[in-house]
Amino acid sequence: MRIIRFVSSGQPVHGLVENDTAYYLDGSPFGLFAPGAPAGPVDQLQLLAPCQPTKIVAIGRNYVEHAREHQAEVPAEPLIFLKPPSALIAHQQSIYLPPQSRQVEHEAELAVVIGGRATKVSEDAAWTHVLGVTCANDVTARDLQRSDGQWSRAKGFDTFCPIGPWIEVGLTPAQIGELSVVCRVNGQVRQSGNTRELVFGVPRLIAYITAAMTLEPGDVILTGTPAGVGPLRDGDAVEVEIESIGVLRNHVTHP
Repeated sequence: MRIIRFVSSGQPVHGLVENDTAYYLDGSPFGLFAPGAPAGPVDQLQLLAPCQPTKIVAIGRNYVEHAREHQAEVPAEPLIFLKPPSALIAHQQSIYLPPQSRQVEHEAELAVVIGGRATKVSEDAAWTHVLGVTCANDVTARDLQRSDGQWSRAKGFDTFCPIGPWIEVGLTPAQIGELSVVCRVNGQVRQSGNTRELVFGVPRLIAYITAAMTLEPGDVILTGTPAGVGPLRDGDAVEVEIESIGVLRNHVTHP
């Protein structure tokens, strides 16, 4: 089952997708819900980012080969940083290249969406706090990441966090641990990895993060990117495809 957010009569609403048909969602995605009235074919809707996080917690260097391509050591513990909710955009919305940077890059990632308030959660209980998973692109101004000495500006520009197109609900932990992650730019494969290569798996990440900060329903964890990150140029079309979830597409342009 897939949870979406879309525009209906000028207002954001939640829906469910079954067999490419969207239905209005009766209830809350973070509680009891069921499909309501039909809303039409999903490809004819204006999709929004599928959740509204209070925070986006991202993980650095969580694939060995990605750490190596930046001549960096794999951290002994999860390396966390924050992206602002204002960076969030949806499927088919545009990534804007900021004038401050000359080296904006894609980072395809599995994103985990939190379904229930989580604080000081054990690894054994971590999955009970997961609503589902989606595709994400941790867009990064690589030159600013190097020059600033910390990552907030480089990772935090408006439009630098596309996620979607929906939240896939119901995959098992075992399935989530064996998903291919692919990034294409203009149809050419740039990144190809698998979530089984994560240095720190989802339960470890949830336990580690919630030991420091409470995660609220709708918050997002970006789990890290495989090797192969590369530049985005004006006019590019970038896709993040994750097995059993779908394809997140965005175009790249100047504001």
